[in-house]
Amino acid sequence: MPLERRRVYYSGRVQGVGFRFTTQHLAQTYEVSGYVRNLADGRVELVAEGETAELQLFLDSIHHAIGDKIHAARTEGLPIGEPELQGFEIRY
Repeated sequence: MPLERRRVYYSGRVQGVGFRFTTQHLAQTYEVSGYVRNLADGRVELVAEGETAELQLFLDSIHHAIGDKIHAARTEGLPIGEPELQGFEIRY
């Protein structure tokens, strides 16, 4: 299956509530790589890459686990390539 890379900007009550830790923990159960980080404007940015179905399952699991904190999620596709993503980390 083809790989896909997506960037998601989450807004709502997404900082200071364990959002990044929960996302990193969930990523360990899926074949995805990428990162999650807080932004200065109060949003959280997630960049993840994986097979399309696996990536969607991962993103769905975030909404299932902590969707009550999310007021909006804006998703955009990104090209696969540089920088290469390995593992899943919290960035600061």
